[in-house]
Order: sequence, then C-alpha cells, then structure tokens
Amino acid sequence: MNKQIIWLIIGVMSVAVIGVVALQTNLTMKSIRANEDAFDKNVQNVLSVVASRIETASLTDDLLVVANGYSAEYLQLEGIRETGSNSKAENGGMSIPTNLSSRDLFNDQLLAQLIANTGEGLCDDCRRRHRLGLGFQQTDVQNITYDFVNVHSPVEERIDAQRLAQVLEQEMENHAIKTSYEFGVFSEERGAFVIHDGYYVADDLLPGEQVLAGYPDLQRTPYGVTLFEDEDGNAAGKLKIFFPEKSTVLWSALLPSFIGTFLFAALILACFGYTIWVIFLQKRLSEMKTDFINNMTHEFKTPIATISLAADSIGNPKISGDISKVLRFANIIKQENKRMNSQVEKVLQMAQIDRGESKLRLTEVNLHEVISRAVENISLQVEPRQGTAKAVLSAQNPVFTGDLTHISNVINNLLDNANKYSPEAPVITVTATDQADGVRISVRDEGMGMSKEARKHIFDKFYRVHTGDLHDVKGFGLGLSYVKAIVDAHRGSVEVKSEPGKGSEFILFFPRQQGAGQTMLN
Repeated sequence: MNKQIIWLIIGVMSVAVIGVVALQTNLTMKSIRANEDAFDKNVQNVLSVVASRIETASLTDDLLVVANGYSAEYLQLEGIRETGSNSKAENGGMSIPTNLSSRDLFNDQLLAQLIANTGEGLCDDCRRRHRLGLGFQQTDVQNITYDFVNVHSPVEERIDAQRLAQVLEQEMENHAIKTSYEFGVFSEERGAFVIHDGYYVADDLLPGEQVLAGYPDLQRTPYGVTLFEDEDGNAAGKLKIFFPEKSTVLWSALLPSFIGTFLFAALILACFGYTIWVIFLQKRLSEMKTDFINNMTHEFKTPIATISLAADSIGNPKISGDISKVLRFANIIKQENKRMNSQVEKVLQMAQIDRGESKLRLTEVNLHEVISRAVENISLQVEPRQGTAKAVLSAQNPVFTGDLTHISNVINNLLDNANKYSPEAPVITVTATDQADGVRISVRDEGMGMSKEARKHIFDKFYRVHTGDLHDVKGFGLGLSYVKAIVDAHRGSVEVKSEPGKGSEFILFFPRQQGAGQTMLN
C-alpha cells in the first residue's frame, strides 16, 4: 500500500473520531445546560413558594395580634386551652373564635368584624365590595393589617427561623430537589445575614461584618428572592440559598453517558492505532521480505554462475584431460555448493525456530573452547584484509549448560557480522568474563557502526543495516534474528552498543544452568 494513502486514511479517520467526540461533547454540554436551567427554574419556584408561605405566616401572626389584642402565642396557648375550640374571646365587643387558624383569617365574616370595629385599613375598592356584600381577596388582608401592625419591623422579627427551615425542607421535597443546601435571610436594614440554616445569627456583630467574615457562598449565590416587599418595591430582606453539590446533581444523570462516550472513543482510537501499527508493521515486513528475496537471488546467483562455469570447463576437452584442473574445478563446485547449502540451512533453521520444532540438546559447553575455534576460523578471513581477531578469555568458570551447535553458530554469526560490516581492516575482539550465575561474552568491532534507528530493528527477521546502493555485504538478514532466538531459548540476554563510525559491541549473557530436560525454541 502506498505510504501517502496510509497517511491519508490516518488523517480522515482522525478527523472523523475527533468530530464524533466533539459532537458528543457538545450534546453533553447542552444537556448539562438544559439540566442547569431546569434546576434553576425549579429552585426559583421553591424560593417563591417559600417566600409566599413565610409572608403569609407572618401576616397570619399579625392578624392574630390585631384580631385579639394579644399575641398570637397567648391566644393559641391560653384562649384555646381555657375556652375550648367552640368558645369565643371577647375583644372590644367583637367575638373572635379561639380556634382561629390561618385559613380562618381570610374568612369574609371575620374581615367584616375587623372592619366594623376599626373602620380603617381598606382601599376604596375593598370598601365598595364590603358594602355590596362581595367577598374579599387575599390582598385585602394585607391592606387591612398595614394600619394595625408595624410593617417596618426588622425582618428577623417577622420570620420564625425554624418554621422557615421546615417550609424550605418541605418545598425542596415537593419539587424533588434532593441535594444538600445552605440558606440564609439577608437583612437590608442591617446589611448582614440575620438567619442562617434555621437559626438566628448573633446580634453583637457590626452591620456588614457577616458579609465579610462569613457566608461568602450565600453572598455569591444566584438563587434568591425578596421578602416583605412593599408597594414601592422596597424589600425588608432576601432569602438566599446555596447548593455546594450542584455540579454533582447536574452531572449525576449525564456522567455515565459522558464517560461511556469517551470510553468508546478511546476504544475506537486504540483499535485504530493498533490497525495503523499493524499496517506499518506489515508494510515493513513486506519490504524486508522483498529485500530478502532480492538478497537471496543475489546470493544464489554468484555460486550458481560459478558452478555452471566450472561444469562447462570440466566438459571442455582441453580441461578434462588435465586431472589437476578437473580437481580444481570440482573443488570450486563443491565449495560453492556448500555455500548455497549453508544459506538454505539458515533459512530452514529459522523456519523451524518459528514453528517451535527445534529443540535444544543441552550439554556442558566450554565457552573458551567455542570462542577460540570461532576466532581461529574468522582469522582466516580477516588476515587477508590486514585485520586482526583476538580472544580475551578471562572467565574463571567458562562452562555452562547449553546447546553446543547453536552456541557455536551464535558466536560465528557475530564474528561474521563484525567482519562484514568493517569496511577497512577489521579489528575484532571477543571477551569472556564471569558474571553472577552465568558467563558474559562481548564481541566488539571497530567497523561502520549503526544508527539508533537501526539498533531498534537489527534483531528483526530479514532486517539488514543499509550500506547504500552497494550490495557488498552478503546475507539474508537472518543472522542476528537467529542469535536473539538462541539466546532467549537459553534464558539469556543480548544487547548491542553502537555508534555510526565507531563500531559495535554485542554483549551476551548465558546462565550456567538451564534446568532439567530440553528447551523448545519458539
């Protein structure tokens, strides 16, 4: 797949996912705002009802005082208790039922008695309705009481704090508002809160001190309603309420869907990211396999051509009669065939390891002996290039449990790589040292080195460090992959240190014991 098409798909998919998340977020925020508007409206309705009930209760108390000439408490506690619910109390020649309730205060007969005794307190329209025998309205009660009660009394004297708390709690329950709240009554006269959460505030505070010292949330809250507002629009105070857990209430219904949206969006992004990773991985593997096929073709082409040329030469009558020349060309055919067989063996070996069909044949392995033989063999290739290969064997106990054949192949592969990737005279050093519970092997060269990006992939199958357009480094890119597989099968570790132009160092660690039985390579 073209790389530009892949990036185009990534861009389109990213925009689509971001768009879906943005739209869902917008819908969620709209839902939150709608919930907030509904909550605000509900709270204001509660406050309006509470204010109306408190004002009505205060008006009821005032009318009881006017009607009986005594305090409402005295009338209810003394009059009713002494005379019973059907008796009457005398007040200036006017008979008032002692079982007076707030509902009775709006009784036309009672109002008529009040008017007959006082002759005051009614507007012209009220008097006209009274003369014609028409009923009174609730506002008439307020007009009547204005002349008999002190409407300019402090707001805290006109409100029962506990009654306010009870009424507010009832209305909260009636309007299905189930969250904690803080409320207070603010006095316009004092410039401070006089009631807080159903209790009167101490009177020894200076005006305005509470505004600064306490209840800052109530000062900032948008929820409030005026209390005892007169005809000129002047209010005696304000009832305010604050919800510390308002955000929780608003989010509680939408939070599951909001979390679900981002969870599924994250899941989509994760799957999309994994898909893109797989695409790039497969693209890289495809490129490496293509390189492998090209390298294999190139590796086989030379020996095949050499074998063909040698076979033709042997068939030549001038050569066939010379036994020394025949033997020479036969040896060339044998060497080239051995070279191809070795390459094929590497491919088959890696295939067996991938399928888990190869097993370790564990024996006692002396690393000093293995390294010495490997260094001796590579020296035959290094010395003609004016290079050197040496072994520094300082391990006190070089013996460990492992597969001799595979361990030998690992050391030979590393030495072969060190030789191939040293453009000039190779300088190769192999060291063996003791380490806790194992043996450490280092294979170092002073060749071309590797970049940081190359170090990430050198143990991948078919990967080969780029050397430009020249194909002067032979191989299929299987050597280091094989090394990694064998070391892992021995429960060891391998790491590489390298810088471009400064050479490379491969560090292997093999534990001394592998455990009982054979270990499957996978």
